[in-house]
Amino acid sequence: MSSHWPEHLDGIIEEFKDCFDSMERYELLFDYAKNNPNPLPTEEWTEENQILGCQSRAHVICSLDEGGLFLLKAGADAQIVQGLMSITAIAVNGLEPIEVSKLTPAYIEEMGLKAALSPNRANGFLNMFNRVIKEAKILSET
Repeated sequence: MSSHWPEHLDGIIEEFKDCFDSMERYELLFDYAKNNPNPLPTEEWTEENQILGCQSRAHVICSLDEGGLFLLKAGADAQIVQGLMSITAIAVNGLEPIEVSKLTPAYIEEMGLKAALSPNRANGFLNMFNRVIKEAKILSET
């Protein structure tokens, strides 16, 4: 694992870097949104798990799986946000919580997505990412 993101994200980062323009990146992001590894069903969306400061409705639940490894379940009503959450879930799921707590959101910039996001979307993504890091710190202490 690099200091910025887990190695298993390298292939996804390359996929985005190979995109011709922002529209192609968005289409790829929409594909990831459709294939969220751990979707959070809308019936589980609550005020407690809502990400504040996000332009769309976005919700996350962080927990540990049976093996004590990190598990992020996420859902959003906007495809862009859902795609970002899916990639983040791919990044963090299956790691030790302490490893998750040390990650940075640098992978989004490396993918060329940060520049393509509106300021509100970028802020929402950072709020979601920071929530995941905060939850990982709490879970690493259990």
